[in-house]
Amino acid sequence: MKILLTGATGYIGKRLLPILIENGHRVVCCVRDLKRFTPPQSLLPHIEVIQVDLLDSASLARIPKDIDAAYYLVHSMSSSSDYEILEKKSASNFRQAIELTQALQVIYLSGIINESILSKHLKSRQNVELELSKGKYNLTTLRAGIIIGSGSASFEIIRDLVEKLPIMITPKWLKTKCQPIAIRDVINFLSKSLFNTQTYNQDFDIGGPDILSYKDMLLVYAKVRNLKRRIIIVPVMTPHLSSYWLYFVTTTSYKLAIALVNSMKIEVICRNHKLNKILGITPLSYEEALSNAFLKIESNEVISSWKDSLISGRLNIKISDFVNVPRFGCLTDKRSRVYTDRQQCLDRIWRIGGNTGWYYANRLWQFRGYLDRLAGGVGLRRGRTNEEELTAGDAIDFWRVLYANKTEGRLLLFAEMKIPGEAWLEFKLKDGKLIQTATYRPIGLSGRLYWYIVYPFHGLIFKGMLNKLVRK
Repeated sequence: MKILLTGATGYIGKRLLPILIENGHRVVCCVRDLKRFTPPQSLLPHIEVIQVDLLDSASLARIPKDIDAAYYLVHSMSSSSDYEILEKKSASNFRQAIELTQALQVIYLSGIINESILSKHLKSRQNVELELSKGKYNLTTLRAGIIIGSGSASFEIIRDLVEKLPIMITPKWLKTKCQPIAIRDVINFLSKSLFNTQTYNQDFDIGGPDILSYKDMLLVYAKVRNLKRRIIIVPVMTPHLSSYWLYFVTTTSYKLAIALVNSMKIEVICRNHKLNKILGITPLSYEEALSNAFLKIESNEVISSWKDSLISGRLNIKISDFVNVPRFGCLTDKRSRVYTDRQQCLDRIWRIGGNTGWYYANRLWQFRGYLDRLAGGVGLRRGRTNEEELTAGDAIDFWRVLYANKTEGRLLLFAEMKIPGEAWLEFKLKDGKLIQTATYRPIGLSGRLYWYIVYPFHGLIFKGMLNKLVRK
């Protein structure tokens, strides 16, 4: 069967794609930016890739008419202040486009929305569901709460809090109940619902067997990690203060923190578990989900991470618009050194950032990351998803990968720290040399002043880093 997959570059989509192919389907992957989509070579014979923007109805004409089903895995919690309007428009455009195909079924992953009063984020999910339900196909809606898996936003936030804070002064919403579900089970529910007539034109809540408060989730995590943690709940922490608390302690962006805090005040508990019986699925417990996540992290097998989503950064950019580094009106710092071992040099470049660091003056990099966070930027807290592999769209600390081709010997990064301008950092191996180029396009007088203030540090950091990268 031919399956349309929206959100193919997202956290869920990246994990669902190989399962659909394993089940014998041909998958049409919808991506907003072709430069960001770099699936494994083994999947290429089984997929088609089309560039589609759900807000641009004209681009949806590229959707093949002979698809048999579609997954709607597109949503945003923080890309803009009016995301409710944009999400509803995206759903409407998608519905109209799918109605022109032969698709029998659309599967939508939503959030649990059983409370009478919903957060802005959950209300938007509900509106999308209502819009999709107007279609001339069979809609299956799966409603999930907190998803636990390596790289998921929820897991990373829990991990940051427990690993970093022996004592936590926390807001009262930590008493809110929820029903976490393992990412493995989410993928199982999504894949097994496909063409199952018992799921047509229905909505189901999916969750694990445990109903826990957020406080319980933190303490169970501490137990799994053999950490002693104390949590003190105070009633005076406002939503904005709670959002700042999450922002400074965890890897989340401030906009995402606000959306999460507002949603965490709402209980997300399943109405029933009838879909478990229909599909023959027994979900993992919360502790089992945590253990699975750590197995993936320890073996460096994290398939996808929320941190690689463009909304985790400062700008919701389209990568293809920044791959060609500008020259006019730019300031550059270009250095080169002869290398003796090409493969060793490449391996070092491909491990840059994250736990490896930046090879030279790491304390200065950390200080720059700290200043960026104070200014509302992402800082160095995102790290990187995979310690050895890089693809376009990946996050590396406060950089975004625009282009990564190890065979060609070129890595291009775009800065997502708070600066009065735009910045690129490029590594290129050519003619026996490693050429390292920092390019900066300033905005206004403040942009130029910034460059000349930090230039002496560039001389120290970039020279030292280059020497370390080429050293035998």
